[in-house]
Amino acid sequence: MSKLLRVAPPAENPPAAAARRRRARSGPYGVLDIGSSKIVCLIARNEGDGQPRVLGCGWQRARGIKGGNIVDMQEAEQCIRAAVAQAEEAAEIKLTGAIVNLSCGQPDSRLMTIQWPIGGRGVTDVDLRAVLNESRRRAADEGRETVHAATLGFVIDATPGVEDPRGMICETLGAQLHLVDSASASLRNLGVCLHGCDLEVEELVSAPYAAALSVLVEDERQLGATVVDMGGGTTSIAVYGEGHLLHTAQIPVGGWQVTNDLARGLATPIAHAERIKILDGSALDGGDDAKAMVMVPQVGEDEDHLVSIPRSTVINIIRPRIEETLELVRDRLDAAALGRDAGARVVLTGGASQLVGLRELAAQILDRPVRLGRPAPIRGLPESAQGPDFATTLGLVAWGTGEGRPLLDIDPGPDRGNGRFARFVNWLRDRV
Repeated sequence: MSKLLRVAPPAENPPAAAARRRRARSGPYGVLDIGSSKIVCLIARNEGDGQPRVLGCGWQRARGIKGGNIVDMQEAEQCIRAAVAQAEEAAEIKLTGAIVNLSCGQPDSRLMTIQWPIGGRGVTDVDLRAVLNESRRRAADEGRETVHAATLGFVIDATPGVEDPRGMICETLGAQLHLVDSASASLRNLGVCLHGCDLEVEELVSAPYAAALSVLVEDERQLGATVVDMGGGTTSIAVYGEGHLLHTAQIPVGGWQVTNDLARGLATPIAHAERIKILDGSALDGGDDAKAMVMVPQVGEDEDHLVSIPRSTVINIIRPRIEETLELVRDRLDAAALGRDAGARVVLTGGASQLVGLRELAAQILDRPVRLGRPAPIRGLPESAQGPDFATTLGLVAWGTGEGRPLLDIDPGPDRGNGRFARFVNWLRDRV
């Protein structure tokens, strides 16, 4: 087992960086990205400069996962076990738990304002925990469980813009919070599946939040940006503004639907449809597409039986699905009513974002500047695992370094274990 490291920031580093490192994981830790197209496990360790190093990597093509949800427990468990075993063998470390992405259970995002009486004394940690617990109580719907509850800012009586109110005297403390919740049944299924793999869910991190942590630069987080992570089975959205995550959403459409459209439209096997999408696909028409020809194998025919079709036919199948996806993204952003400044710039990432012409089409439909987001390189990780299709995975590693955690590192205390999902995880832990 690798020796545990105490991460200590140099004195000259900014206070924000020092705070992140104080909340960083010590010693080796595992992250598990359970997606609709692939399952990835990384084992990492934070080094003395606060940056992570990957010790082991494993990934498997996903089975038993659809739209981010577990639909076949046995197949999903087999894939997770195989990915974890690969990472453990490479790192020579046995995992007992992992930081896991949240994409199951139709995650929902909401903003909430809480007014809490203080009565002319100083604000304490107990007050802040009470505010967080009150927000969870109010947000609790039947069958839903709060996963993230982050403060966006405080108001001391009539004074807004307070980041840390502890010790400040006031009559009333106002707090704006962003909550992300998910269906309890889906969370339980996730917990049961990982328990079958001899793993605990140490922390859950919203999948679009993780993707944003890996591809946004600090200026984009402060000035406002929207991350659109186009995965295999889902497209997820994360809106940042003034350094805070303001909104998340998930759409059950991704790159697999494009592949499926091609397979149906061209009467070709799924594997060949995926290859055609990658090599000849585009979201925009080109001048010579009607002349360029694509050789397409047919379902049920011998492999050497090929049909020649214009590349424009391929594009005419792909483009409507991409347009539909981007229009759904636009509608979700409009419905969130956060204002254009909250996400004035769009950052595309995820495996499906690499389709030729997607950036230009997204700029037209979303009517915003668009760039393609690629995660920052991480030490020890193969180059093949550092592309946009690994944005969520590398965001989970960033979370392990302390990135994205609330500015106020408030220990929820005894109330932490009172949620239905937390009780369920504790029940499993007692029986391992």
